[in-house]
Amino acid sequence: MIAVGVTGIGIAAPGLRDWEAARAVLAGRAPYVAGPLEHRAPEALPPAERRRAGALTRLALAVAQEAVARAGVEASRLASVFASADADAENTHHICAALATPAPEISPTRFHNSVQNAPSGYWTIATQARAPTSSINGLDEVFATGLLEAAAQAAVERREVLLVAFDLPAPEPIFGLHPLGCGAAVALVLAPDARGRRLALSVAAGAAATAVDLAPLERLRLDNPALRALPLLAAIARPAPARVVMALDEANALELAIDGAA
Repeated sequence: MIAVGVTGIGIAAPGLRDWEAARAVLAGRAPYVAGPLEHRAPEALPPAERRRAGALTRLALAVAQEAVARAGVEASRLASVFASADADAENTHHICAALATPAPEISPTRFHNSVQNAPSGYWTIATQARAPTSSINGLDEVFATGLLEAAAQAAVERREVLLVAFDLPAPEPIFGLHPLGCGAAVALVLAPDARGRRLALSVAAGAAATAVDLAPLERLRLDNPALRALPLLAAIARPAPARVVMALDEANALELAIDGAA
């Protein structure tokens, strides 16, 4: 079992502009109102890098910046885990289309934005972070995979770790291989001590994943791998202790025990 504390949260999803808005909805204090995903500018990125970065990177950095600000910590000293099912699939689509032409030409900017760890690279440039950073994949279970990796780092290395999960729908024909219903991103700052809401994580034989008790939010949970986080965020938004299950793979699940609010 691994125990960590959640000290900061960031989110961007359709109808959930940020953690303040999402917390009110998830706690039952405000109704959910469907709306488009709002693309907030990551202010930490200098203007030149902001222009070069793709939409997915800007989305990831915006929620990372929100989580770090809410945690009240210095971004430059945080280790980080960036988790994405498809990475920058739009950029990959344009590269593949260019390669299929008689005279293929690929811009250097598109090329360096196409790699899985591009968002983490932009983040370390923007924040001058020199702590370890990881970029991982886990397809539809990528949030649970990332959470387990980040929590293990926080607990074992006794340091604060930023987790960022993010995905945007891909253009066709890639979309047909892995269709996502919406774009979204979620970020958590995890601490190895008793600050924030305490989570106890353990891996067990596969069990049914926890759903969200509001139908439109359950639809969002299924529409984007990053939003598999919604049951956990709903538990954090409410003061009572809770138990949440997330699938890790076909055989295993991540079980989360959330302490009650102090």
